[in-house]
Parts: sequence; C-alpha cells; structure tokens
Amino acid sequence: QVQLVESGGGLVQPGGSLRLSCVASGFTFSRETMHWVRQAPGGGLEWVSLIYTGAGGTVYADSVRGRFTVTRDDAKNTVYLQMNSLKPEDTAVYYCARDRRGTIRGQGTQVTVSS
Repeated sequence: QVQLVESGGGLVQPGGSLRLSCVASGFTFSRETMHWVRQAPGGGLEWVSLIYTGAGGTVYADSVRGRFTVTRDDAKNTVYLQMNSLKPEDTAVYYCARDRRGTIRGQGTQVTVSS
C-alpha cells in the first residue's frame, strides 16, 4: 500500500534551517509529482511546494518562495524540503503528499520555530 514517511522536523530558532525528508513506497515514485503541505496549529492544510517528475521543475507558495527548496532523489524514492531563514509563522506539521490538497499524505513531522 502507499506509504509516505516524513522525518527531519524539530525545534529551531528564527533564522535557522531544517531539512525534511519523505520516503515513499507502494507506488511508482518517479512518475509522480510530489507535494509538501503544512498545517499550522488551529489551521487548515496549506500547500507549500511541488516538484514535477523528470527534470524536476518546482513551484512554491508565495509565503516560502526564496527560502524553501524542494528536491527529489528518484533512486531513493525520497523527496526533500530544505527550509532556510525560518520564521515563527512556519511552525506547523509538514506533510509530503501525492496531491496538492494533501488528501494522500504521510503522518507528518513537526516543525517549531521559536526562540
């Protein structure tokens, strides 16, 4: 069955960096556009970024563009999210997903940005 397992979250100070990973299984990863979505405390799911197949073109939400970078390694069935210049408003549970709405997503990894 489809599995998406995120890791790499944690507590970081404002201005810091984290790298999230998501290992996928149960489907042909290299043929799928992959997404990152997040859910802040008390909020709904917010789409963050996507990476296409092949050459891996990327798209970002305005809130993270220029600070976050999404990459993929098809040999490892893994998608990454490098997060730099983190802000308190980036605090959320981050999920990788197979669709923009996050309907098919993993269990998530908590990112907390606080001094």
